Amino acid sequence: MGDEGGDNHSEVTDFILVGIRVRPELHSLLFLLFLIIYGMVLLGNLCMIGIIVTDPRLNTPMYFFLGNLSVIDLSYSTVIVPKAMANILSQKKTISFAGCVTQLFLYALFMVTEAFVLAAMAYDRFIAICNPLLYSVRMSRSICIQLVTGSYLCGWVSSILQISVTFSMSFCASRVIDHFYCDSNPIEKISCSNTFINKMVSFSLAVLIILPTIIVIVVSYMYIVSTVLKIPSTEGRKKAFSTCSSHLGVVSLLYGTVSFVYLTPPNNPELRKVASVCYILFTPMLNPLIYSLRNKDVKDAMRKVLWKKKLSL
Repeated sequence: MGDEGGDNHSEVTDFILVGIRVRPELHSLLFLLFLIIYGMVLLGNLCMIGIIVTDPRLNTPMYFFLGNLSVIDLSYSTVIVPKAMANILSQKKTISFAGCVTQLFLYALFMVTEAFVLAAMAYDRFIAICNPLLYSVRMSRSICIQLVTGSYLCGWVSSILQISVTFSMSFCASRVIDHFYCDSNPIEKISCSNTFINKMVSFSLAVLIILPTIIVIVVSYMYIVSTVLKIPSTEGRKKAFSTCSSHLGVVSLLYGTVSFVYLTPPNNPELRKVASVCYILFTPMLNPLIYSLRNKDVKDAMRKVLWKKKLSL
């Protein structure tokens, strides 16, 4: 690509992903770290999906949402990690223009969808604890499907808007993206266009996504806590809280790591990259562990599968 001011995005055929800056002798170690954690992401989420699909006892709204959460976690990691691993060992470290557009679109799609699915899971727990007699009506199979479909639709619309404004910019300054994947913020930095509209769209989308999902989660848990505290027995309160603790753990993990990324000062890109690794690799790895270790139904289903395998041997 030439460096003249007249060059625009239509003449860009690829970008260079700088990746995480480490000494050359540490590239193999970094690749191995990514490989091990990504392998755990695949194993954990595929096992979770398999258990939920095959065990009839887990055919409930909560596990329907949990299965979709595992699909989403698996998907957004897979959108980014294999390419990042290939670039660690590559000298060129390039990604095609179409590949960059696709990566940003799918990454944004799954991240936004996850936020809305987590809100739907909070609403599910609210109905289960605060209105148990209406649970089968308000959380019927068709309503659960509508909630998940709506989550994907919100992700789709926001992703279309995001890539539309991001890749309508001109890239006459550089094609070097200082990150290990295509994200809107580092792409903005290599543009020679006015990024005001881009920043406004990104901010508006963040508000429209984060605000309603956080409100649903917070209000749901305010009602849940209020209801649980009215339960006379300690055992009853403990059982009610145990059904919510896993979801709260996942919500805290996701919003905590994402906030860390976007609240990290922009003048420290390496710290932002490390923070990005947390929610692209560690969050999808830990989510199945949080649900399997803290959920009696999942643990029983896993024991059942392991026992069957033992008997077959």
